[in-house]
Amino acid sequence: MCYFLITDFPTVDLYFIMRSSKKFDYGVGKYYLTINSIPNNITLSRDTADTALYIYNKYNDVGKQIEWLGKWNGKKFEENNLPKEIEKKAKAEK
Repeated sequence: MCYFLITDFPTVDLYFIMRSSKKFDYGVGKYYLTINSIPNNITLSRDTADTALYIYNKYNDVGKQIEWLGKWNGKKFEENNLPKEIEKKAKAEK
């Protein structure tokens, strides 16, 4: 019988620094929010303005830095100041 002892395995240390990229396409008619966190920002989407505002207020109440992007129309964001308008209306009613 013949036994071979292999002690030298090839080792390769590869470290790649890749640019992060968004791996999704914005959906037309959806509302988008961005949670600013380290090291990556988290983008959330919701179908209706009510659910998007609910999520925005919950994260804002917890103390997270959250950015309202608005409703995507296929080319740019619309309704990008909706939470500020609602806050102004609530203050005016009091």
